[in-house]
Amino acid sequence: MVAVFLVTLYEYSPLFYISVVFLCFIVTAAMVLGWVGFDVHAILRNSDEIQSVLPTPEKQMMRVTNPFTLELASKPASVADGVWLRLRCLESSVLTCFWGCEVYSVQEGLTALQHSPGPSGLQSFQQALAFQYYHSQDFQINDTNWNELLTQLPAEQEITDFGPLPRRRYPLVAVLTLGKEDVIENYNIVASVTVIHVPDNKYSLSARILFQYLFTSLGSMYELKPLFMSADSEEEKAGPAESSSSEESPVNGAELYTEEELWSERSERDCVVCQNARVNKVLLPCRHTCVCESCVLHLQHCPVCRAFIMESFTLYSNI
Repeated sequence: MVAVFLVTLYEYSPLFYISVVFLCFIVTAAMVLGWVGFDVHAILRNSDEIQSVLPTPEKQMMRVTNPFTLELASKPASVADGVWLRLRCLESSVLTCFWGCEVYSVQEGLTALQHSPGPSGLQSFQQALAFQYYHSQDFQINDTNWNELLTQLPAEQEITDFGPLPRRRYPLVAVLTLGKEDVIENYNIVASVTVIHVPDNKYSLSARILFQYLFTSLGSMYELKPLFMSADSEEEKAGPAESSSSEESPVNGAELYTEEELWSERSERDCVVCQNARVNKVLLPCRHTCVCESCVLHLQHCPVCRAFIMESFTLYSNI
């Protein structure tokens, strides 16, 4: 059909030559633009690059004083030998350790402690447990220095494990409460609950803290979570207590974050991006503490784990 059309143009009209020249021009132009023009001048961008110029949303925080610090001591832990706890309290406090608590009873105990903060909260927590535990042990903390305490199950109970997986009991629940009513008004946080895994004959995973909850005098409950920092920064701290942030639990309350005073001793050149300023921003939700307040303005992903940065908060003032 095309051949017939071209022959007709050749015999009856001079448009044949014009059509051939125009067709060659179009083909040549398409080849030139395809091989050179578009490839050279086209700049491809994705949504991440466009949004990276926007500053990371700043999360408003409230600084409070946490009178309790509890962590696992660097000693072997097991059901048979017990667990060494390392703790420090700014005021006279009571530490109660519950072994083998039923999971559902712990949840009820958390609710009871939330509704009854302060020294009386310990009794409310214990009543909510309804003796759904194997053993409890009390310690009176009167020294404001670091203390190491051993808590263990009585040998006569002959308990070697907490049942098959999935567990229906928490191996160890440690509750810290202020020992005096008259000091409650001096602190925002009045109680602490730490849930600890302890290795046994059926589950040999090493001892570790599973959850930590803080309770305020106003009846709010928050989950305490650690900040992830570089090893160099950890070594420069004056003490072993690690800074941490407490994020809102599903139970109640606005956001709340705490920090240790020892942060002032940290290095001035810690930022993993510019290497020229101290770390001053905590990235959320990953909680990596690795950049300064200038570099965070140009980031959309955490430089450590590549997670999206939803928001951040200032660790301390650079003034």
